[in-house]
Amino acid sequence: MTDETTIRDLIARRAAAITAKDADGVLATEAADVVIAGLAPPLRYAGPAADTRHQMEAWFATWRGPIDYEIRDLQIVSSDTVAFCIGFVRIGGTKTDGEKNELWARQTLCLQKLGGVWKVVHDHHSVPFYMDGSLRAAIDLKPN
Repeated sequence: MTDETTIRDLIARRAAAITAKDADGVLATEAADVVIAGLAPPLRYAGPAADTRHQMEAWFATWRGPIDYEIRDLQIVSSDTVAFCIGFVRIGGTKTDGEKNELWARQTLCLQKLGGVWKVVHDHHSVPFYMDGSLRAAIDLKPN
């Protein structure tokens, strides 16, 4: 199996774990000192002290049923020990209050081969915002 195939498999397993709201499955893909710059505050959290499990489980609890989590336009560049992966993710589903939500976000995952195993060491999701003075997140955008 090539490194790119292994990395694509890791990203697919991570997406399946997010869909299933399986914190253990997501955490299994991450390095212990992962740095996360997600959509929710703070600007970033890092390492074991950041308690990524708590952050993730709190977010999972805001959804009723599975989370729709689709990866699109995934590009991977890798060497023997590091890789970066860019693309888009669609996040959607029904919130606990019954409201249906969907948005596209940009995603960059940086991976490192640690002890012969690929792990996510940096996870960055973002949405653009309108530069018209409103500072509104541009959550109505979709990839071409």
